[in-house]
Amino acid sequence: MPPMSDYRNLDVWRRAHGLTVGVYSATSTYPVGERFGLATQTRRAAVSIPSNIAEGAGRDSDRDFARFVAMAVGSSNETEYQLLLAHELGYLATKEFEALSREVVEIRSMLIALRQWLKGSNGT
Repeated sequence: MPPMSDYRNLDVWRRAHGLTVGVYSATSTYPVGERFGLATQTRRAAVSIPSNIAEGAGRDSDRDFARFVAMAVGSSNETEYQLLLAHELGYLATKEFEALSREVVEIRSMLIALRQWLKGSNGT
């Protein structure tokens, strides 16, 4: 498969973008003292997921794309932990935490499948 020319055609990118929008909304209610702490860190981690997909899709090979997808997986782990921390600190209601966490887990599964497919498509 040639590199993906339009990352917006990927379901995993659309889901990751939606997650990022949700994370921005959720973190906007964090305490003022966390606006430049946990809120910013969580937003950066969430933004990194669709950003790495987009960057990887523009690379010259499936191998390069798979490397960026792996970074997106790492960012999904980071996002998931930061949402857990925010929930345990009382910054994120249980219902919102569960919905965002569920979405992160599903996106991570999609990313892992994409990475495996990309690695298999070029024999690495």
